[in-house]
Amino acid sequence: MIQGVYCEPYCIEQGDEFEIHHVEFADNEAYDCATHFHEVHEFIIFEKIEGSYFYSQGESSLKDSDIVFTPAAETHNFECTARGKSWFIVQFKPHVLETKNMSNVRAFFDHGLHLRLPARRINEIQQQVKWLYESYHHDPLSPRSITLLNLLICTIAEYATSVEASQSQPITRSPLYEKMLPVINQFKNSTAVELSVTEAAEACHLSPSHFSRMFKHIFRVNYSEYTMKHKLYSAARLLSQSGLSVTQISYELNFSSPSHFISQFKKHFSVTPRQYRTSFSSKAW
Repeated sequence: MIQGVYCEPYCIEQGDEFEIHHVEFADNEAYDCATHFHEVHEFIIFEKIEGSYFYSQGESSLKDSDIVFTPAAETHNFECTARGKSWFIVQFKPHVLETKNMSNVRAFFDHGLHLRLPARRINEIQQQVKWLYESYHHDPLSPRSITLLNLLICTIAEYATSVEASQSQPITRSPLYEKMLPVINQFKNSTAVELSVTEAAEACHLSPSHFSRMFKHIFRVNYSEYTMKHKLYSAARLLSQSGLSVTQISYELNFSSPSHFISQFKKHFSVTPRQYRTSFSSKAW
């Protein structure tokens, strides 16, 4: 991994059911993550972690060996201390939970979850995810890979228990969140959102000042900062998933020029777009 870079630009390959990646940071190694969402379901199975998880149910403190589950299209974010950290990311298509094999556990995963395992089950889950990682990189479509994915999901559902968040009402069901949906849905459905603060506020039937306060409460950064981060994370995904050139991506995402795109990308990720793409081409993960 290139030092100072973190994003989640993973995309399940066409025809595959899931992807799995391993992420690791040394002590004091730079880490950055913005509030984001995916079109797929996601487990993060931590090995080492210290920090906070922000999700639909609120905020909770992360500990070694914790697990978080985020369903498709649900916003989430992490804040981590400078301590070394590592985890596995398992992303899978939503229909995996709709299969007959998953009928007994489907309801367990109907919203975002911060989960903790009994001590005696931690090694079991860690071993399962390592087997899944090895099998995926050998053949993601093999019966063994699919069986291991199903086993992991079922084992988590059977033995993990939810960690209580700091708020009783999920933020996604609050009037605050519902008021913001016109703009939130634009971020979910577009790689770049070009609304000004005034235009975004009008879409939510709010004054610009009230909108700005509400937006920062939900996303924990101001509106202009988030719109730029959203574009840059979209760019990272396009760099790792598509064959579009840096110039094409800059105009696809409505940057004023390729040089402006490159400057903003390097400012945020500490590498140029070309270096970022090379890091994925070389399988640095």
